[in-house]
Amino acid sequence: MHPLPPLLLCAAAALHVPEALAMYPESTEPAANQADPDFTAGRAAVKAKDWPRAIAALNAAAGRDNNNADIHNLLGYAQRNNGNFGLALKHYDRALTLDPKHLGAREYLGELHLQQNNLAKAEEQRAELTRLCPKSCEELTELSEKIDDYKKKSR
Repeated sequence: MHPLPPLLLCAAAALHVPEALAMYPESTEPAANQADPDFTAGRAAVKAKDWPRAIAALNAAAGRDNNNADIHNLLGYAQRNNGNFGLALKHYDRALTLDPKHLGAREYLGELHLQQNNLAKAEEQRAELTRLCPKSCEELTELSEKIDDYKKKSR
């Protein structure tokens, strides 16, 4: 059998990664996350923008595993989008305490700072992402675009 067809099959499969997986980076324990039904339900609710359902499911997951940076990152994201900035900050801080290199938490924390009109703090997160992603990464690109938009609107 020629090696090219399986290679093409793998490449084609990679193009069909679910949107939620692309939007919310996996952490150091993606298998554990995928095995947790509450984490999976929380991610699906985030994708559907059903913030109360996401918060409930992710809180249940955090009740079993409070040391999972991905859970706290998504809880922060859901809380922020539900208008609960204080709780969002708490969860982003917890995610970054557990994993200081968590790119998603850094991006989302920067976005929270922009929503709170704290450009300096958002710039700190961009600087940290620049340090963590010297050749760039999706999280750095996204936060940079949001900072640039914020600056344009503030003029």
